[in-house]
Amino acid sequence: MKDNIYDARGLSCPEPVLIAKDALAANKSGGFSVLVSNTTSRNNVVMFLENNGLKTNVKADGDDFIIEAGRK
Repeated sequence: MKDNIYDARGLSCPEPVLIAKDALAANKSGGFSVLVSNTTSRNNVVMFLENNGLKTNVKADGDDFIIEAGRK
């Protein structure tokens, strides 16, 4: 899974969503994570991924969030 981690920490929207879009294109079946550093980015990335048919699981990691994405 380490190869499928996309780091969007420190970026403001829409950049984390664009990174999630690239991650989805590279991993059609899911099985990747997106790292973000604020709640707005967390919410926007989760909404994007779920609207594209993925289920998400969000974990807090200090001040950051790990958004795991997989197929429903």
